[in-house]
Amino acid sequence: QAQLVESGGGLVQSGDSLTLSCAVSGVTLDDYAIGWFRQAPGKEREEVSCHSHSDKSTHYAPSVKGRFTISRDNAKNTVYLQMNNLKPEDTALYYCAAEQWYCWPTGHVRGQGTQVTVSS
Repeated sequence: QAQLVESGGGLVQSGDSLTLSCAVSGVTLDDYAIGWFRQAPGKEREEVSCHSHSDKSTHYAPSVKGRFTISRDNAKNTVYLQMNNLKPEDTALYYCAAEQWYCWPTGHVRGQGTQVTVSS
Protein backbone atom coordinates (compact mmCIF):
# COMPACT_ATOMS: atom_id res chain seq x y z
CA GLN A 1 0.00 0.00 0.00
CA ALA A 2 1.34 3.40 -0.98
CA GLN A 3 1.77 6.14 1.60
CA LEU A 4 1.88 9.72 0.41
CA VAL A 5 2.98 12.85 2.26
CA GLU A 6 2.64 16.32 0.79
CA SER A 7 4.66 19.38 1.70
CA GLY A 8 5.46 22.83 0.39
CA GLY A 9 2.22 24.69 0.82
CA GLY A 10 1.98 28.12 2.35
CA LEU A 11 0.67 31.66 2.18
CA VAL A 12 1.86 33.62 -0.85
CA GLN A 13 0.85 36.66 -2.83
CA SER A 14 -0.73 36.73 -6.24
CA GLY A 15 1.94 36.16 -8.90
CA ASP A 16 4.25 34.21 -6.59
CA SER A 17 5.44 30.64 -7.06
CA LEU A 18 5.39 27.52 -4.91
CA THR A 19 6.61 23.97 -5.37
CA LEU A 20 4.64 21.18 -3.76
CA SER A 21 6.21 17.82 -3.05
CA CYS A 22 4.56 14.42 -2.76
CA ALA A 23 6.82 11.86 -1.10
CA VAL A 24 5.70 8.32 -1.90
CA SER A 25 6.69 5.26 0.11
CA GLY A 26 5.73 1.61 0.23
CA VAL A 27 5.58 1.10 -3.53
CA THR A 28 7.73 1.45 -6.64
CA LEU A 29 6.92 4.84 -8.10
CA ASP A 30 7.55 3.61 -11.65
CA ASP A 31 4.38 1.51 -11.44
CA TYR A 32 2.13 4.37 -10.39
CA ALA A 33 0.37 7.35 -11.82
CA ILE A 34 0.44 10.29 -9.43
CA GLY A 35 -2.20 12.95 -9.57
CA TRP A 36 -2.52 16.30 -7.85
CA PHE A 37 -5.96 17.41 -6.75
CA ARG A 38 -7.27 20.43 -4.92
CA GLN A 39 -10.36 21.27 -2.98
CA ALA A 40 -11.46 24.65 -1.76
CA PRO A 41 -14.10 25.05 0.97
CA GLY A 42 -17.57 24.56 -0.43
CA LYS A 43 -16.29 23.44 -3.81
CA GLU A 44 -15.94 20.14 -5.60
CA ARG A 45 -12.62 18.36 -5.81
CA GLU A 46 -10.71 19.46 -8.89
CA GLU A 47 -8.19 17.45 -10.85
CA VAL A 48 -5.11 19.63 -11.23
CA SER A 49 -2.40 17.54 -12.86
CA CYS A 50 -1.41 13.93 -13.36
CA HIS A 51 1.56 12.02 -14.68
CA SER A 52 1.78 8.37 -15.59
CA HIS A 53 5.21 6.79 -15.89
CA SER A 54 3.66 3.80 -17.68
CA ASP A 55 2.40 5.63 -20.74
CA LYS A 56 4.42 8.83 -20.24
CA SER A 57 1.23 10.90 -20.27
CA THR A 58 0.87 14.24 -18.53
CA HIS A 59 -2.40 16.03 -17.92
CA TYR A 60 -3.33 19.49 -16.70
CA ALA A 61 -6.58 21.19 -15.84
CA PRO A 62 -7.30 24.07 -18.25
CA SER A 63 -7.23 26.47 -15.32
CA VAL A 64 -3.56 25.69 -14.54
CA LYS A 65 -2.13 24.79 -17.93
CA GLY A 66 0.87 26.97 -18.72
CA ARG A 67 1.33 27.91 -15.06
CA PHE A 68 1.78 24.55 -13.29
CA THR A 69 4.28 21.81 -14.10
CA ILE A 70 4.27 18.28 -12.76
CA SER A 71 7.50 16.33 -12.53
CA ARG A 72 8.82 13.30 -10.76
CA ASP A 73 12.12 12.07 -9.39
CA ASN A 74 11.83 8.30 -9.24
CA ALA A 75 15.17 8.01 -7.45
CA LYS A 76 13.71 10.07 -4.60
CA ASN A 77 10.22 8.57 -4.93
CA THR A 78 8.88 12.10 -5.07
CA VAL A 79 6.51 13.93 -7.39
CA TYR A 80 6.53 17.72 -7.61
CA LEU A 81 4.03 20.35 -8.65
CA GLN A 82 5.70 23.61 -9.63
CA MET A 83 3.12 26.38 -9.46
CA ASN A 84 3.91 29.73 -11.05
CA ASN A 85 1.93 32.94 -11.35
CA LEU A 86 -0.39 31.89 -8.55
CA LYS A 87 -3.83 33.45 -8.37
CA PRO A 88 -6.29 33.82 -5.48
CA GLU A 89 -8.51 31.22 -7.15
CA ASP A 90 -5.70 28.69 -6.70
CA THR A 91 -6.32 28.79 -2.95
CA ALA A 92 -7.21 25.28 -1.79
CA LEU A 93 -6.05 22.18 0.01
CA TYR A 94 -3.79 20.35 -2.42
CA TYR A 95 -3.21 16.64 -2.15
CA CYS A 96 -1.61 13.91 -4.20
CA ALA A 97 -3.06 10.51 -4.96
CA ALA A 98 -1.63 7.32 -6.42
CA GLU A 99 -3.03 4.61 -8.63
CA GLN A 100 -1.29 1.86 -10.53
CA TRP A 101 -0.32 2.53 -14.11
CA TYR A 102 -2.54 5.26 -15.58
CA CYS A 103 -4.11 8.65 -14.87
CA TRP A 104 -6.28 9.64 -13.14
CA PRO A 105 -6.08 8.14 -9.65
CA THR A 106 -9.44 7.60 -7.97
CA GLY A 107 -8.21 9.32 -4.83
CA HIS A 108 -8.69 6.32 -2.56
CA VAL A 109 -4.95 6.28 -1.85
CA ARG A 110 -3.95 9.82 -1.03
CA GLY A 111 -2.07 12.04 1.35
CA GLN A 112 -3.44 14.43 3.95
CA GLY A 113 -2.80 17.47 1.84
CA THR A 114 -1.01 20.79 2.10
CA GLN A 115 -2.76 24.14 2.21
CA VAL A 116 -2.05 26.77 -0.43
CA THR A 117 -3.38 30.26 0.19
CA VAL A 118 -2.90 33.02 -2.36
CA SER A 119 -3.68 36.57 -1.32
CA SER A 120 -4.53 39.29 -3.82
